[in-house]
Amino acid sequence: MGEAATQDWTIPQDWDAYTQEDHRTWITLYERQARVLPGRACDEFLRGLERLDLHGGGIPDFRALSERLSALTGWQVVAVPGLVPDDVFFAHLANRRFPAGNFIRRPEQLDYLQEPDVFHDVFGHVPMLTDPVFADYMQAYGEGGLRALGSGRLHNLARLYWYTVEFGLLETREGLRIYGAGIVSSRSESVFALEDPSPNRIGFDLERVMRTPYRIDDFQQVYFVIPSLRKLLDITIGTDFGPLYSRLATAEDIPIATMVAQDQVFSRGAQAYAAAHG
Repeated sequence: MGEAATQDWTIPQDWDAYTQEDHRTWITLYERQARVLPGRACDEFLRGLERLDLHGGGIPDFRALSERLSALTGWQVVAVPGLVPDDVFFAHLANRRFPAGNFIRRPEQLDYLQEPDVFHDVFGHVPMLTDPVFADYMQAYGEGGLRALGSGRLHNLARLYWYTVEFGLLETREGLRIYGAGIVSSRSESVFALEDPSPNRIGFDLERVMRTPYRIDDFQQVYFVIPSLRKLLDITIGTDFGPLYSRLATAEDIPIATMVAQDQVFSRGAQAYAAAHG
């Protein structure tokens, strides 16, 4: 499990090479998240877990997983050796292929791994791809990324992915819920994102998001809250990114912990909906 074998960086998953320890690591991670996510993860994610039967006997076989996923939304999962170049990543998403690392963290790395592994990529990301609206959003993001190559604004576009696909929160009648893969695959951040008083939780605004840097070495200092998956899709496909990139070229970044006048602020966890709607 390692080398890039083809032009699109896909490699065989080599499912038979996983050890019993590898499968036990998956099961341990899965069971930890299964205890913490009810009441915190959004319904779309939890339904996706059930539809894909990701617990099984350990690490899923991408071929069987892709068959189930394709029948739901036309997506499939392809194995890659790790992070891939931007153009390759965008092309996979634009063609409804989700690139997933085929390696799994070691038992002593349960709580933190810098490079995404198969648990983050499959458990964290793939359940949301069973939702037709979010599946379309991911394809639209890939198509937008391909159009943006050479624009000099890929770092702004990466922020949109980070604050939605990886660390997004969703507003519901029951309160804020998690849909971002970086949160749902982390036991500690699943609690922190909703219940800790320290981070800012701000209503989603596309330009605001793309002006906000992020950090990869700690819990997030800011989370952006979308009103619905449909709204996220509609904003993305309904925006002309050319003029937006022009504005971003001359706009200063907004420091991560800084609040600006137009920010819609959400309170913690189950109080968020009541605070926003009175």
